[in-house]
Amino acid sequence: MTAVFDTVLVCNRGEVAVRIVRSCRELGVRTVAVYSTADRDSLVVRLADEAVCIGPGPVGRSYLNIPAMLYACAKTGADAVHPGYGLLSEDAVFAGSCEAAGITFIGPPAHLIALMGDKIAARVAARDAGLPVLPGSDGSVSDVDDAARIAADVGYPVVLKAAAGGGGRGITLVREPGELAEAYASTLAAARTTFHDDRVYVEKYLTAARHIEVQVLGDAYGNVIHLGERDCSVQRRRQKLVEESPSPSPSMTDDLRETLCGGAVTAAKSMGFVSAGTFEFLVDADGSPYFIEMNTRMQVEHPVTEQRTGVDIVECMVRLAAGERLAMTQADVRLAGHAIEARINAEDPARDWAGSCGRITELLMPGGFGVRVDTHAFVGYEVPPYYDPLLAKIVVTGHDRDSAVRRLDRALAEFHCAGVSTNAGFHRALLRHPGFRAGDYGLDVAQAVLDTGLLERGDT
Repeated sequence: MTAVFDTVLVCNRGEVAVRIVRSCRELGVRTVAVYSTADRDSLVVRLADEAVCIGPGPVGRSYLNIPAMLYACAKTGADAVHPGYGLLSEDAVFAGSCEAAGITFIGPPAHLIALMGDKIAARVAARDAGLPVLPGSDGSVSDVDDAARIAADVGYPVVLKAAAGGGGRGITLVREPGELAEAYASTLAAARTTFHDDRVYVEKYLTAARHIEVQVLGDAYGNVIHLGERDCSVQRRRQKLVEESPSPSPSMTDDLRETLCGGAVTAAKSMGFVSAGTFEFLVDADGSPYFIEMNTRMQVEHPVTEQRTGVDIVECMVRLAAGERLAMTQADVRLAGHAIEARINAEDPARDWAGSCGRITELLMPGGFGVRVDTHAFVGYEVPPYYDPLLAKIVVTGHDRDSAVRRLDRALAEFHCAGVSTNAGFHRALLRHPGFRAGDYGLDVAQAVLDTGLLERGDT
């Protein structure tokens, strides 16, 4: 096998860094792990061919330090970088810096990252490509009075969003006019301090929506395919906890699925998108879809799609970055069975989901037929306080949803971790919830059914 790159620098940490190293090794590509002093003993440091310390624990001084990443490339001779998800994965400055230094960024070009990172520009691009967008402002609002006028036009509730926001950050829900002034001030302040961009826009808020996303792959020759949809509606404070494919919603008809998947492919082609990306939609109770954003990177939940399709998305990203054509057409994609992913986080739901750090003293991961676990955890691992709490992703497949749910329950029952608290017990309770079992909307709160507000209502 001819390696597509000589050396890939993995610009991330945790389970995704381990995931990237494994795919690169299968491709015959040498890997370099970067690590902070807090991650000195991490699993990826053990698995990679080489490892470089890039700074102390806090992310701003290590994993978000662009000069340190470029120095690590120069020191190790890395000719490509894979940013994973989060951290620098959607940083157009980093992607552009790599390009300027002659280092291949395994992802889309910097200008596309910048386009989709600007949520206002992304709305315009999506609308121009024929995707439906939520009612709201055409651009940023000039002041609170402008926001109030638009909110009155589209009708409350609305959300105020930072143009440079993402990952659930920079979003404020406004349920009635009296809340708007304070919400506008707080959103504006967050936009300025967190994203260094004070543009804010208004969108209609859907009170009972499903969060549906479509995985796409595109090459440099104009070929784009989709790998089906994922349902990511089980969220807490706009952070995903459970993802599955296909969507279990009764409103997810074949026609709607084709609208979402076909629309995502058309939009990606119109943008000239290259690499792996995800179009995210909200689908209301009537089955009407609305584009909300595009992520120009691999997703945390990418294994859900991999398990249904047999496609290694990380391998595809590496090959596409090396200039290869897509190895498959849309007709070659086979979507089989049902897959569900539960994110195991180091946090304590009983203490308002407080983060948990410390040394793992006991650890048992599930296994068996149809069970995949992506993790960087091991006995003796010290969970640091600086980073995302994700410890593992338990992904199961079944011939249908019912069998997949039963398998996930079995896998969660096998999971055991001591030394830090986890949300595994919450996941087991969620699986027994009638709303989750039904996979239905149900606008009546008393029915306690699955939508993006399920956890916020305290129904579980």
